[in-house]
Amino acid sequence: MTQFHQPISGNDLARFSGPNTFMRLPQATSLDGLDVALLGVPMDIGTSWRSGTRFGPKDIRAQSAMIRPYNMATGAAPFDHMNIADIGDLAINTFSLKESLRIVEESYEAILGTGVIPMALGGDHSITLPILRAMSRKFGPVAVVHVDAHADVNDEMFGEKETHGTVFRRAYEEGLIVADKTYQIGIRGTGYGPKDFTEAAGWGFQHFPANELWGRSLSGMGAEIRRDIGSRPVYISFDIDSLDPAFAPGTGTPEIGGLTSMQALELLRSLRGLNVVGCDLVEVSPSYDPSGNTALVAANLMYEMLCILPGGQG
Repeated sequence: MTQFHQPISGNDLARFSGPNTFMRLPQATSLDGLDVALLGVPMDIGTSWRSGTRFGPKDIRAQSAMIRPYNMATGAAPFDHMNIADIGDLAINTFSLKESLRIVEESYEAILGTGVIPMALGGDHSITLPILRAMSRKFGPVAVVHVDAHADVNDEMFGEKETHGTVFRRAYEEGLIVADKTYQIGIRGTGYGPKDFTEAAGWGFQHFPANELWGRSLSGMGAEIRRDIGSRPVYISFDIDSLDPAFAPGTGTPEIGGLTSMQALELLRSLRGLNVVGCDLVEVSPSYDPSGNTALVAANLMYEMLCILPGGQG
């Protein structure tokens, strides 16, 4: 597994080794001249059920090897218009969630300080909180498109305030996001109580439950979101468990009745035109899918997000 030996500082990146990069991209040792940086956050110490997402970045990279540079469906050609590289993995502390979140936040501050758009390969969903902290310092509160089976608005999990299931409550409380410009798409499953979703709706979060999307095309959803967000900076956080386990079984907290892989493509492609300032793809746990299909889906969805970045549209 490729790893940085320390948090990123300024424009300089610690050297790393290993041939496994996303879509066989160049291995960058500097942020200079980059428009987009792919990076891994190999962490699963923020998860509450099945572990293994620390191996997500490695498997997503491996499954991305056959993805070609031109999007034949949309005409997007991100590599023709942007300088993109894989900068390896952040060297998180596998024994400390608190320290790991600090490393992610500081590294993102350095990346954002150079004007580079970061795209993270997770890792469990707890990585999104420090990312949003860094984003808000750069851009102010951001709009969020959050695709997930779970709303991740618990107050705590097992007594802990910072976990993969508390991300968006903390982000709301800390003023990192614009509540009425936060879209949670694909949420479903059982809950701890009747207010699991309604409380966040009271904050202004806009919910699109999976059961209301069954059998529907999502190709028009982006138009509504674009009208609502306008030119405001937006962050996309895509949890692979938003998909039904039939399409993505390799995740720690699967829920039946989810989105199809085709709906995921429709949704992401419909977001073209948004001012996307960063994104992540989280919760791929390869050990639960020996076929590699979950990581293959994740790799393709990361490519689709590359295709809708402001500079990557053909």
